[in-house]
Amino acid sequence: MEPLFPTASTLGPATWNASPAAPGGGANGTLAGPVGSPGAQAVLIPVLYLLVCAVGLGGNTLVIYVVLRYAKMKTVTNIYILNLAVADVLFMLGLPFLATQNAVSYWPFGSLLCRVVMTLDGVNQFTSIFCLTVMSVDRYLAVVHPVRSTKWRRPRVAKLTSAAVWTFSLLMSLPLVVFADIQEGWDTCNLSWPEPVGLWGAAFIIYTSVLGFFGPLLVICLCYLLIVVKVRAAGVRVGCTRRRRAERKVTRMVVVVVVVFVGCWLPFFTVNIVNLAFILPEEPASAGAYFFVVILSYANSCANPILYGFLSDNFRQSFRKVLCLRKGYGAEDADVTEPRPDKSSRPQEASMPGRSPQANGHMQTSTL
Repeated sequence: MEPLFPTASTLGPATWNASPAAPGGGANGTLAGPVGSPGAQAVLIPVLYLLVCAVGLGGNTLVIYVVLRYAKMKTVTNIYILNLAVADVLFMLGLPFLATQNAVSYWPFGSLLCRVVMTLDGVNQFTSIFCLTVMSVDRYLAVVHPVRSTKWRRPRVAKLTSAAVWTFSLLMSLPLVVFADIQEGWDTCNLSWPEPVGLWGAAFIIYTSVLGFFGPLLVICLCYLLIVVKVRAAGVRVGCTRRRRAERKVTRMVVVVVVVFVGCWLPFFTVNIVNLAFILPEEPASAGAYFFVVILSYANSCANPILYGFLSDNFRQSFRKVLCLRKGYGAEDADVTEPRPDKSSRPQEASMPGRSPQANGHMQTSTL
């Protein structure tokens, strides 16, 4: 998903233009031509795209592997994290096509791939924000209603919820499937709206901004507001047990992931909304801001695996094991965040000094 004012050498497929035809451009153009140094852009932007692609693919593939590989990683929160990583991987697969378009200043892959790449772009955005919303609701239930929510906070329910998220995200992305095409005159992969172009484009921007960002963000903020109220009301009792401390660590990780996501995507939606009311000027500063906003939004797909490694002991331990960095890997660092199926034996097992890292990876089934 990109802002609304691409140049002739657009940065990517999802250039959702809302304004009428611009001078010298295609039917959906809103900025009349390249700004700054096209030669530098043709090199710098593709290189940045490919760098983001490499880091994002590597990090998110690692997340998918450890969640699927180790039994201790199959928690409710991690199921949502798994879906978030899958969405990012699918999105990363489209970046080489975007890099090529920016390098050669046209879309050489045909109409079908244009629709596929743009759809992956949209599905990634919707799936990401919806997964973060569901994770925030899960944190609300875990902290505010820890007992009553037990029957809902199960892996089976999380899998069904994730399937619903993917289905809804695909439905939200149907306009991309219908209207994505190679633009006449510009030869770039874009959204080709019917007449009136401005009205269709503006409606789509408002639709995606409200349902795909600001609406879910309101739900997320409400969840954490209620969590803060609950924690303050409970006072010191919230941190009096290992289980409570672990829940707070998981909640902190989800909060940080949400904050980073908002920080990466809020400028993008801000530019889109501003561009509905004002045509941004053809200046190097505007072009530079545009490039920065786009790269920042795409770079969010690289950030989550790094955050998991810093904020979750079990993700960090699993990453070390997969990467053969076994120093410091042990059962004593595990986060206990959900009820264990076998309460009678596993706490004692977790404290046994002779337990190996491999055993820890398979025996603890309810930690983050």
